[in-house]
Amino acid sequence: MTDMSNWMVGRSSVIQAVRDLVEKVAPTDVTVLISGESGSGKELVAQAIHARSARSSGPFLGINCGALPPTLIESELFGFERGSFTGAARSHAGMVERASGGTLFLDEVTEMSSDMQTRLLRFLETQRFFRVGGTQEIKTDVRVIAATNRSPVQAVRDGALREDLLYRLAVFPISLAPLRERGDDVMLLAGHFLADLNARHGTSKVFAPASQQTLREYQWPGNVRELKNAIERAFILCERELELQPMHIHAPAGSGAAGHDQEGGVRVPIGSSLAQAERWLIEATLAHWAGNKNRAAKTLGCSLKTLYNKLAMYERQGVEAHERPGHGRQGIEAHA
Repeated sequence: MTDMSNWMVGRSSVIQAVRDLVEKVAPTDVTVLISGESGSGKELVAQAIHARSARSSGPFLGINCGALPPTLIESELFGFERGSFTGAARSHAGMVERASGGTLFLDEVTEMSSDMQTRLLRFLETQRFFRVGGTQEIKTDVRVIAATNRSPVQAVRDGALREDLLYRLAVFPISLAPLRERGDDVMLLAGHFLADLNARHGTSKVFAPASQQTLREYQWPGNVRELKNAIERAFILCERELELQPMHIHAPAGSGAAGHDQEGGVRVPIGSSLAQAERWLIEATLAHWAGNKNRAAKTLGCSLKTLYNKLAMYERQGVEAHERPGHGRQGIEAHA
């Protein structure tokens, strides 16, 4: 069974409602559209649905539609035949083919081009497709679960999502509430993450009372992912101390970490490299536009291709896309 502890922990009514929806839709084969802010656990919910379905013994494959250049999404999804383009030295089965008998997870589905959305719609209706450069129609048996960090209805209004595709994807919609709307779930999750770290490292660290107040008062724009990263960072900074203090949760500027100020800006510590500052500004701008790369590229004054290349480079380097280290007095502020 898939470990969903990162989001399943909690007693709030909103997370209990999501649990109920997962249990109801999992045994079926209908398409599911999961919406929610970045870091709220959309892929974990998709994995939970797969794990509780009759397809659980089959593959679970996921693709981030916003992390790939539009020209590559088609070949990644549907595969290609040998010689269909320069560099295609052999035939390649795409994800819809390899995921047959299981589940295909399409993250950031609103970032697909209109042409690709048309192809996806046809596939959802027929379960048939052609590889790039192929002439033989292929049939597969795969369940599709999609996700977006934008409002699906607003995405349609903005022209980012075809209305007919929305209806086909959202046969069973699931909306994830941001962490700031889950009340005391913040402390339950924080305690869960700390207990896991203590078990792995043979320690018995706890939260200082002031840290508990800090955890409750912070808005957690990066949601569960940000909280998990913050607890792990605080655990490391705490070193041999028993209690995690507020200064550990929000690392000072001298730690070499960047942060977000209360007005939506980016605070860059003195001593940071230009490459680090650029990365933090790109991430903050993407977060500001809820992952919309077109708007982020326009705000940053760069081409969409340049933005994709930067994000691909960060992915290769294993950079945490949503690091939110702490604040300090000696930062240089830049508002996106």
